[in-house]
Amino acid sequence: MTPTAAKRPLQLNDLGQLRHFLSIDGLSRELLTEILDTADSFLEVGARAVKKVPLLRGKTVCNVFFENSTRTRTTFELAAQRLSADVITLNVSTSSTSKGETLLDTLRNLEAMAADMFVVRHGDSGAAHFIAEHVCPNVAIINGGDGRHAHPTQGMLDMLTIRRHKGGFENLSVAIVGDILHSRVARSNMLALKTLGCPDIRVIAPKTLLPVGIEQYGVSVYTDLAEGLKDVDVIIMLRLQTERMHGGLLPSAGEFYRTYGLTTQRLALAKPDALVMHPGPINRGVEIESAVADGPQSVILNQVTYGIAIRMAVLSMAMSGQAAQRQLNQNNQEQR
Repeated sequence: MTPTAAKRPLQLNDLGQLRHFLSIDGLSRELLTEILDTADSFLEVGARAVKKVPLLRGKTVCNVFFENSTRTRTTFELAAQRLSADVITLNVSTSSTSKGETLLDTLRNLEAMAADMFVVRHGDSGAAHFIAEHVCPNVAIINGGDGRHAHPTQGMLDMLTIRRHKGGFENLSVAIVGDILHSRVARSNMLALKTLGCPDIRVIAPKTLLPVGIEQYGVSVYTDLAEGLKDVDVIIMLRLQTERMHGGLLPSAGEFYRTYGLTTQRLALAKPDALVMHPGPINRGVEIESAVADGPQSVILNQVTYGIAIRMAVLSMAMSGQAAQRQLNQNNQEQR
């Protein structure tokens, strides 16, 4: 039975296909696996002499970034271009929003330019969901990160990295280390790992950087780094988000590194073939030692490469889901 329009999540069409990509929360293992499989199929495109496929030819993708970004913005641009879409990137710092224009007014003006998809990065949690609720029909919204809430494409590129290097999730121990409190990446990773069947998800942080109720994500909580890293298969380090911190959550960056920084000695506590990951940008000597970030167990640059493929997958699947919904609506109209 297909979900009814009244009951289906905002992200999905009436057939259960991806229509927007706002959060990993509520998505099935089957759908997450489909995203990973689709991304796998796009990885070879990057190795071609002509790095393009025609799936989004004639479509316009608009990147609307209200927060600074390098990796996310650039990889979304590359992903859309490799799908043959026309790409517009809005520099919000010089746009009319800096002159007082509301988010909805900006949205309406972009809609008037006949964009088919918006990739939105915003400092407020829930901004992408809000836009998806108010956007005109047939326009897809992709969340490029919203406040502390979610960064679903980062979560999925991390899952692709893990799957390609470890083969699956069913027997893994994964540690997420650092600023859990402010990290949308941590939330997306915890949800994705749980949905994909990872049995041992650990979060490691000082008490001041742990959100209340984090156990609801099905994770084990550690405040001792050595204890938390013991025999893990994957270590995901997080950036200290000092721009989101208020008050004395940390004594100093140096103190954090002494207690929670990933050094060569601490990496030895994990399994010998443990992966080292980081969403970037890396603060060397604060979250991670350079010898570890650049070492043989690091897959940080692989994450960037896989990010293009994941974003190609999400863009193409959401556009396909929108097209399928349009066809359903048209068929329903003709049957009336």
